[in-house]
Amino acid sequence: MTCLDRFMAAVNAHDLMAMEREMHFPHVRIALGTIVTYSERGSNPLDLFERLQREDGWHRSEWIDKNIVQGDGNKVHVAVRYRRLRRDGSVIGDYDSLYVLTHLHDRWGIQA
Repeated sequence: MTCLDRFMAAVNAHDLMAMEREMHFPHVRIALGTIVTYSERGSNPLDLFERLQREDGWHRSEWIDKNIVQGDGNKVHVAVRYRRLRRDGSVIGDYDSLYVLTHLHDRWGIQA
């Protein structure tokens, strides 16, 4: 859960490098009917924050809930619910997702 909290802090700081430190690569994202694989650090889209701001007026996000639904000492599946907010605190939306975290190279990271 600490990995996820550091990831969210990096998102809110608009710090792509800090986000990537909480990820393992290759990193897989399944969303909106597409599967995208980021093969290595630096392969994330660099316009992420600008796009979210432009499309929805996004300012920050927050976890609503995080629950490990399956796992062992090397991999966990975490059902999450998070909220995107505008600068004035109004809610853009609440989103459900499933994160897969793996323990590789002596650290936990988000793999998918």
